[in-house]
Amino acid sequence: MNFSRHRHTALLGLPAVALLVAIAGCSSADDSASVAVPSPDTKVTGLCQNLDKVLPRTVDGHGREDPEPRSALTAGWGSSAIILRCGVERPPKMVDPKVANGDDPKAVGGRVNGVDWLMEKQDDGTTLLTTALRKAYVQVTVTAGVDVSGVLVDLAASVKKAVPEGTAD
Repeated sequence: MNFSRHRHTALLGLPAVALLVAIAGCSSADDSASVAVPSPDTKVTGLCQNLDKVLPRTVDGHGREDPEPRSALTAGWGSSAIILRCGVERPPKMVDPKVANGDDPKAVGGRVNGVDWLMEKQDDGTTLLTTALRKAYVQVTVTAGVDVSGVLVDLAASVKKAVPEGTAD
């Protein structure tokens, strides 16, 4: 029996086991999403803080589960099914003439319960919704399989209450 061969195999297996243990140790059991927190000016930050105070506890049947890092500029429902970011930059498509003319199949404007939205279908199946004609841009990412119309209806009253009509720029 060749012990050196078995010892060599066992030693080669140790780094792989150590790597798996390290990866498992670094992974989180917490399923909360992580999002980039916007950094708007002071005026928009105040509007976003007001919005955070009046956001609904549920959106389209999903309970509120805010993403990390915690911020009054972000909110979430259903883990990462619905993510809201307040104080984002104006989306380039918002001023794209193709969208205004209805010539962009992946982006369309619409109004739901008094709030105007730019709705952009992403390649991964998510929908990116951004308020229009408000003093702060509020962006909502909705994963595939979630009812976008239900999300818009559930968020409209809060947006209308906290973010006045006007232009954010």
